[in-house]
Amino acid sequence: MRITGKLWIMMVIGLFSLILCISPALAKVPAETATAGHAWWFWPIILFIVTFIMGILAVLGGVGGGVLYVPIISGFFPFHLDFVRGTGLLVALSGALAAGPGLLKMNLASLRLAIPVALIASTCAIIGAMIGLALPTNIVQIALGATILGICILMVTAKKSTIPDVPKADRLSSILNICGVYQEASTGEIIDWKIHRTPLGLGLFVIIGIMAGMFGLGAGWANVPVLNLLMGAPLKISVATSKFLLSITDTSAAWIYTNKGCILPLLTVPSIVGIMLGSFVGVRLLRVAKPTLIRWMVIAILAFAGIKALSKGLGF
Repeated sequence: MRITGKLWIMMVIGLFSLILCISPALAKVPAETATAGHAWWFWPIILFIVTFIMGILAVLGGVGGGVLYVPIISGFFPFHLDFVRGTGLLVALSGALAAGPGLLKMNLASLRLAIPVALIASTCAIIGAMIGLALPTNIVQIALGATILGICILMVTAKKSTIPDVPKADRLSSILNICGVYQEASTGEIIDWKIHRTPLGLGLFVIIGIMAGMFGLGAGWANVPVLNLLMGAPLKISVATSKFLLSITDTSAAWIYTNKGCILPLLTVPSIVGIMLGSFVGVRLLRVAKPTLIRWMVIAILAFAGIKALSKGLGF
């Protein structure tokens, strides 16, 4: 596998950022921390390794890194849930920011579809973040576990429709002029798309936004089914618009966590660098990997992490 110049630059910048963020701690933190008696550098290195693998699995399994990050790190690492949720939003945000401009240039992410949805979801994500920080940790942990298990069920049962049949655009989508045209690269066909059931879809994004802010999961797992199966947007438009939406929704919620001091560089930097580098590798492995096998592996990992979160919240 050849490492490109861009990848080398990202690795160097990531390592340099990691050193900058951790080095001030050297003067304040003793050689052995109170966390299980490990040296200060132990957890950042383990985090980097785990998130690197997580980044590979996220690409191969077709899920966002934030969905894997929060349940796994909160369940198996000795970090407070508030710090993990804040970092989870930044993990999802970094991937969205990296992909967003390219998706807009390719005319796959639709601004006409994204803007009204983003207005609702980002506002509700702020509310969700405030609710999550106000509730007791064990209650949030239980709700997180239940949500993760729900996501597993959704991943197993949800279907996809490449180009849904939308006989007629509804009144609200016509008023907002939510429609578009794109060329399907695989066939060369010009797709003229529109949506329906807009009020119900926007109503569901109230719930999605609150959950995204409350749990720090991102929301790609919920965005795509609502945009594609309910509202009738083509699958590629739904996936691309969902990715672009995360850059708005997660930014709103992340500000709340930042303002409350829930962003810890020692946790955030190795996590983002690991996820991003793992994603680069995952894209290259995607050609030879068996997506179905990886998808079931991701579902199994999520189910285990969801059960762990539930048991942790219940005190077992």
